Amino acid sequence: MKKQYKEYLMLNKNIFLAFLTSVTISAIASQIFSIQAKYVNSSATLAVDLSVYYAAFSGFFYIDNRKKYLLESGKLDKSRLKTDLLKIITSLGLGEIIYVICRWLIQYYLLTNNYEAYMSSALAQSISFVVYLFCVNLIAKSVRLYKDKN
Repeated sequence: MKKQYKEYLMLNKNIFLAFLTSVTISAIASQIFSIQAKYVNSSATLAVDLSVYYAAFSGFFYIDNRKKYLLESGKLDKSRLKTDLLKIITSLGLGEIIYVICRWLIQYYLLTNNYEAYMSSALAQSISFVVYLFCVNLIAKSVRLYKDKN
């Protein structure tokens, strides 16, 4: 398998593991906020979701890539790290804008249709995650995040 495809698989693995972590915590948070107004529940749950997701993703990404940006001398390859971080932030950031809008609207809709808070959170996050994953991969491919070096 080409190295670039392995890189995309690792990125998607990190995104997926962070999603699993955040969906669990978000469902609990949504249930805690269930006594609040529906728009407050949607907003607070989204804030918890994003906080947990980015913390988990950062940790998983660091673990997988901590040696990737080291030179043979043991020093950090700052220019390569800077370039890749800019591409990752672009990919995740644009996807995140779409994700935030989808997730908030879907969760609010489900709450107004009398779904349980934890279920509306999990459903909204799952549906939005599929859209997010598609967007992130499309954008990562277009910015050539893991271009073939040949």
